Amino acid sequence: MRRPLAALALLALAAPLAAKQAAPSPAITAAVAAPDRPATQTALDEGRKPAQVLAFLGLKPGMTAADIMAGAGYYSEIMASVVGPKGMVSAFEPEQFMNDPRAQKPWAELKARRANVALIPYPFDKFSAAPASLDFTLLHLTYHDLYWESAQYKVPRTDPAAFLAALYKAMKPGGIVGVVDHVAAPGDTRATVDKLHRIDPEVVKADFKAAGFVLEGESDLLRVPGDDHSKLVFDPSVRGKTDRFVFRFRKPKK
Repeated sequence: MRRPLAALALLALAAPLAAKQAAPSPAITAAVAAPDRPATQTALDEGRKPAQVLAFLGLKPGMTAADIMAGAGYYSEIMASVVGPKGMVSAFEPEQFMNDPRAQKPWAELKARRANVALIPYPFDKFSAAPASLDFTLLHLTYHDLYWESAQYKVPRTDPAAFLAALYKAMKPGGIVGVVDHVAAPGDTRATVDKLHRIDPEVVKADFKAAGFVLEGESDLLRVPGDDHSKLVFDPSVRGKTDRFVFRFRKPKK
């Protein structure tokens, strides 16, 4: 049966979002396979699929990249190997999380392995970077935290719109922002994040659109149809196996 022209037009509009998954480049494959990566990090590869994720997002050698809320540097290290000696990775980590010496030790070891990583502590609610300085930025399982606040961890109420305005300014025209996060059902975003550390994908899309970014593609690489979206992501039954979306946003060139 022939499809109506209107339906064909809709499919054509949707095609860029369902972008074909690119095969990992030799640089990405080698970065993930690097023999000096810690075993605690490589143990996470099966669930995170870093080679496929970075291939989809478009990280390339020579880029100036950022890993925001970088944690223990899982992606910072891989990204540094991919961009190589002509590139640079700035690992932005909230200063609230860097006061414990136990958090500093892995970074000292990582920087000894990868000279092109710079650790940049910053106030959780006051992200900033030099204007038009970044080719690529990754927010891996962290965007939802912009809706989180915690007296225990000294995390103040943050304005996601202000964060995205600063990020938009920091990206070069044509720069890529990759967002990977845990899927939540629709509802009150702050309440959901506080309870589950998940976020509705449509909230992320709307936030980035309002900031001026264009959603260029989305991937089902990390989707898990059987995940219970009402469970906390740290619940042992789902930890490391949550349903996650992968979005590729771009700052327009003009």
